[in-house]
Amino acid sequence: MKAMILAAGRGERMRPLTDHTPKPLLQAGGKPLIMWHIERLARAGITELVINHAHLGGQIETALGDGSRFGVSIRYSPEHPAALETAGGIAHALHLLGSAPFAVVNGDIYCDYDFS
Repeated sequence: MKAMILAAGRGERMRPLTDHTPKPLLQAGGKPLIMWHIERLARAGITELVINHAHLGGQIETALGDGSRFGVSIRYSPEHPAALETAGGIAHALHLLGSAPFAVVNGDIYCDYDFS
């Protein structure tokens, strides 16, 4: 199974923190929000991830790389020149996700959902 992590939002309500850092990379509990999801997905055996990004998206790619240090494979779906909103972002990434069912996670929140 694959998962898509939504990480393209601007994070307006978190300004000024998100003026220079994408919201999914803001820290909570000692690590970026998005890393909590990546680790939980990997523990559940979901290791093929697609992450969309727009605002400061290069920082997300730099921070996470190809995902190998987390035991996952990460592919990116950049949205330029601006974010496509939730449905648009998913539709834009479908060529990376394939036709099988996949999970979708908001990368800019913290939750302790057990993906298994």
